Amino acid sequence: MDVLVDSNIILDVLTEDPTWFSWSSTTLAHEADTNGLIINPIIYSEISIRFATIEELEEALDPLVFRKEPLPWEAAFLAGKVFLKYKRRGGSKTTPLPDFFIGAHALVAGIPLLTRDRKRYRRYFPNLHLIAP
Repeated sequence: MDVLVDSNIILDVLTEDPTWFSWSSTTLAHEADTNGLIINPIIYSEISIRFATIEELEEALDPLVFRKEPLPWEAAFLAGKVFLKYKRRGGSKTTPLPDFFIGAHALVAGIPLLTRDRKRYRRYFPNLHLIAP
């Protein structure tokens, strides 16, 4: 099985986050041992802010560990629908949030999402299988 890995998990590990490093690194290692790990362009973009060059980012995202997949068109459609729901609930952003694309990708692909942002994903994607603290 494959697992989509949210940027917060990867950044926790890369930055050795004092709060989340232990949980994120242990869980990521477990998932890597038993599943294929996927990232998409949105996740790649969010991780890129920690690197000065694309070469440094590419080195950090070992292709033997992380498989890059495009965002499915169906996920882009679903992200728009979830954004509309967010706006109707009083959300203040004027463009869809990256988490909407990430959650929609996992849901459309029928794969779990490894994240520590349980609340937002649960609220907007109640049927999404989450691997979260």
